[in-house]
Amino acid sequence: LAPAAAPAPTIARSDAVLEAEHAVHPVRAASGMVATQKAEATAIGLDVLARGGNAVDAAVAVAFALAVVLPRAGNLGGGGFLLYHDAADGTTAALDYRERAPAAAHADLFLDANGDVDEELARYSRKAAGVPGTVAGFAALHRRHGSLPWASLLAPAIRLAREGFPLSHDAVDNLARRLDRFASHLSTVDAFLMRDPASGAPQVPAVGAILRQPDLAWSLEQIAQGGEKAFYDGPIAARLVADMAAHDGLITQEDLRAYRPVWRAPVRGVYRGHEVLSMPPPSSGGVHLIQMLNVLEGFDLASMGAGSAAAIHHMAETMKLAYADRSLHLGDPDFWDVPIAGLTARPYADALRRQIDPARARPARDIAPGRPAAYESPDTTHFSIVDGAGNAISNTYTLNFSYGSGIVAEGTGFLLNNQMDDFAAKPGVPNGYGLLGGAANAVEAGKRPLSSMTPTIVLKDDAPFLLTGSPGGSRIITTVLQILINVIDHDMTIAEATYAPRMHHQWLPDHIRIEPRGFSPDTLRLLMAMGHTIEISDVMGSTQSILRQDDGTWHGCSDARRPDALTRGHD
Repeated sequence: LAPAAAPAPTIARSDAVLEAEHAVHPVRAASGMVATQKAEATAIGLDVLARGGNAVDAAVAVAFALAVVLPRAGNLGGGGFLLYHDAADGTTAALDYRERAPAAAHADLFLDANGDVDEELARYSRKAAGVPGTVAGFAALHRRHGSLPWASLLAPAIRLAREGFPLSHDAVDNLARRLDRFASHLSTVDAFLMRDPASGAPQVPAVGAILRQPDLAWSLEQIAQGGEKAFYDGPIAARLVADMAAHDGLITQEDLRAYRPVWRAPVRGVYRGHEVLSMPPPSSGGVHLIQMLNVLEGFDLASMGAGSAAAIHHMAETMKLAYADRSLHLGDPDFWDVPIAGLTARPYADALRRQIDPARARPARDIAPGRPAAYESPDTTHFSIVDGAGNAISNTYTLNFSYGSGIVAEGTGFLLNNQMDDFAAKPGVPNGYGLLGGAANAVEAGKRPLSSMTPTIVLKDDAPFLLTGSPGGSRIITTVLQILINVIDHDMTIAEATYAPRMHHQWLPDHIRIEPRGFSPDTLRLLMAMGHTIEISDVMGSTQSILRQDDGTWHGCSDARRPDALTRGHD
């Protein structure tokens, strides 16, 4: 936007916020809470807590339910990241169940004869699929911390898949936008669409139509009876491998057998007296969340005011520096020496902070990745769950794009991810989210692609204080950042923090993305006068957050930016 083209000063809040005015008060509960992006999954998780299950039991039930009722993000064929806080011993662990590149993957996998990136191959083919991690991840979580029988936790998801559920306006709209792409895959048509009785052409079901997924129900039944072995070395694996072999895919039986989730130590930081725990690499989310908080702690954001030009400017300048570092330093730690300690070091944040002019935007072309090694010591859908004992789960998992590659593996009912696009297919060429990468995130067999998923738990007085996370691709990290700042700096309720308008900067392209009508025109003019370029964006994220009150009760909020989300409490 040029200054002269600034919008008239009429509406200062985003459409999503305006539509959600009825919900600006958080949900309150005393003994537990479940916040997810789908009401059906929330109800299932709450029922598990009511039956005496713990947060892990509820997470397993919710994760598999979302695979049924939110197929564009919930999944069997994807992967993700999870933080678990154990109230008994006060520890927090990170579970990495991110997808891995198949053994046949190589650096030139997605380059055509001219050396250019073939985006169709990288995003919408079976070669785009990494080895899925979701089933192994939740099986590992349940083995270590679950209390109720595994099969009982999958039973609600099986019932939903077998008996069906009514399609919402949002679900139908999403299917309609992908009709042409889905129509070229018979297995996807059979899973989600219907056919015109006369012509046989694929059609989108009507709002309220019951979506039944018998193949997915079969897969869930195999997992309920046989555990993860059914998926990785059993009947589901056989169907998945056959589908890959028939369509020039990469995943083999050996790839599936070799898959293992990894327990990792979370990255840790302190922000204004609160301990922040988030996901380590191969997520870039936790490292850069801590890095940005370290920089911003040196500024008095509270006195600047929420949504002010000054606060947005300081956040945008900080985001540029972090995303520049992301392009060079972040990758799978099993393959690349990620300078985590340097990136999250206070002295490095001090050095970055000195580069920020409080009155003027710095052009992205003048910013290069920093040298954090000098400061070394000698990322979709999200759900949050707490139980009555104080155990807490913050989980983000995904297929990458909405509906992943758009391809259902024949006979399985589940969609294939397209996470291979999260690798840097070619150095300096942006991926589907406009993010740059290099050698640290190059395609390599067995490697986990870099992610922005940022499941986060904030502790206060050594106990969970805030659980949050979000979908949103490259905007996940900055969305989570703003939830923390809204709560800690601006003293917002969790509902106010959720509905506050959002902004985002990722270094390149060099503009601040602003939610539609999210900030006042006067604020935008002040930002442009500082040298910022403004781009009006879609709404950002869909946070699922839970906040502990001083009296020990819980307040929760599901983001209304995406329909059908629900938080419910257990008393």
